[in-house]
Amino acid sequence: MNQPALVPTFTESLNPPHGGTLKELYLPFAAAQALKQRSASLPGWTLDARQLCDLELLLSGAFSPLEGFLNRRDYASVLDDMRLADGTLWPIPITLDVDEAFAAKLASGGEVALRDSEGVPLAVLKVEDIYFIDPLQEAHQVFGTTDRLHPGVAELLDHRHRVYLGGRVQGIQAPQHHDFAELRDTPRSLRARLAARGWNRVVAFQTRNPMHRAHRELTVRAAERTHAKLLIQPVVGLTKPGDVDHYTRVRCYKALLKHYPQDSVDLSLLPLAMRMGGPREALWHAIIRKNYGASHFIVGRDHAGPGKDSNGNPFYEPYAAQELLAEHQDELGIRVVPFPAMVYAANRDTYIPSTDVQAQDDIRDISGTELRRRLHTGSEIPEWFTFPEVTEILRDRHPVGSRQGFALFFTGLSGAGKSTIAQAVIARLLENSARSITLLDGDEVRTHLSRGLGFSREDRAANVSRIGYVASEIVRHGGIAVCAPIAPYRDVRAEVRARVENFGSFIEIHVDTELATCEARDRKGLYAQARAGKIPHFTGISDPYEAPLNPALRLNGAGGDPASLATQVVALLRNRGLIEPATPA
Repeated sequence: MNQPALVPTFTESLNPPHGGTLKELYLPFAAAQALKQRSASLPGWTLDARQLCDLELLLSGAFSPLEGFLNRRDYASVLDDMRLADGTLWPIPITLDVDEAFAAKLASGGEVALRDSEGVPLAVLKVEDIYFIDPLQEAHQVFGTTDRLHPGVAELLDHRHRVYLGGRVQGIQAPQHHDFAELRDTPRSLRARLAARGWNRVVAFQTRNPMHRAHRELTVRAAERTHAKLLIQPVVGLTKPGDVDHYTRVRCYKALLKHYPQDSVDLSLLPLAMRMGGPREALWHAIIRKNYGASHFIVGRDHAGPGKDSNGNPFYEPYAAQELLAEHQDELGIRVVPFPAMVYAANRDTYIPSTDVQAQDDIRDISGTELRRRLHTGSEIPEWFTFPEVTEILRDRHPVGSRQGFALFFTGLSGAGKSTIAQAVIARLLENSARSITLLDGDEVRTHLSRGLGFSREDRAANVSRIGYVASEIVRHGGIAVCAPIAPYRDVRAEVRARVENFGSFIEIHVDTELATCEARDRKGLYAQARAGKIPHFTGISDPYEAPLNPALRLNGAGGDPASLATQVVALLRNRGLIEPATPA
């Protein structure tokens, strides 16, 4: 239900919401209870994690001026022009995708109960439009690419349905969160707190990563430049696969607050599902922060960029986001604060903007990949890089050496010998250890975890993604996951790697056995059926296998007996400190 107004929706001292009105979509309590009762008789759709984040921000007004999921006209206009059909600036499509079977039961003018995973009704959608979309077109227009290494593209092409429902929503109750309740604000409650503190100029900082000394320096300087107070508003919904979990990140943010001047900073969490859409997403982030009352918004280098594409090139130019926001700044109604990266100059013992670096400067940096390596190996993390309290929290989350979980990920053609080698490795590990080890074999997973999936690209990607999710949970709890699927696609393997490396090490092993050998040892006759056209989309015959470019180990499944191949794997694990040295006989 609606939260009681602690102050007016917005005051003259706070930036007005996008479109001028905060669109809170919760019904009054009595009406919400009546709708809750009636929703039991309506068709119900269970929201996935992204849809749940989107609904929460729709209901609270964080997506003002939206009043629901985009109808066909608004969707087309956002894709073409970054505007709603009425001309209002809006860069990212907020849509509700459903499967065709569910959509076939609906008609325009009907209603759908939107429920969480436990069946709790959160809102009701009044269906205005039911429309099919072209995901490749959406990917090209929103993300500027159809490369599946872009996480937003991979999500759209491989995990979203092709039918969208558009229409207004009426809120019954907010999604329930059990963590960090004191930091979870709606636009109304945050505006009330900012107004109560007398903050009339607020510069917002977006982040999905832990913050270190460079971030502290950047945000302090941005606040000084704008004569504003600082709002750190990290995303705690869906971010890029492999990002540090939000529990750890929020602990880091809280530890960091004491390193800011007194009464200069506030921390609030944003349950946003990021799309990693680069410039368009940066514009979206600015609109959202405007709805929370911010007057300024920090935009850094490669804001919301997902990294590099399949050719090794960045998906977005480093300052494209800053340029797009500057182009729309007057209409946007929130001032953009562009900032270059901050780098540490050892000879000056201070952080400086990258644009101020001189030839004589001794620049030091630790990348995200290097930081993960140091955490996993227990290597030193210098105090010039981050604060000791932050290091302690990160080390607590990433135990060192043989105490950490890890995933062995065998990939290769059917019949390459993946499962046999994996079983030999497990036997060798258990000879010297009582650690928990779980085998996630491709055939077994399809029988028990992925029953009903076919062999289309989407279904095979879903199967490997499920293996990756289970493996990451095993690794998160300090166990060893041994995975042996075919996993033919690089982008899906990269997604699994990112997910697992959030909690431990990911060891990719390519069992590189020649196709002729795999066919010769095929006991199930699958290759013969594939060559006869009886099995479509068969890897190596009618569908490609994208070999790993830089696996930790490449084995020839016909180049030795399983025991000798397993010895190479075990030696690699010992060299990396992931298992204890062998006990002398």
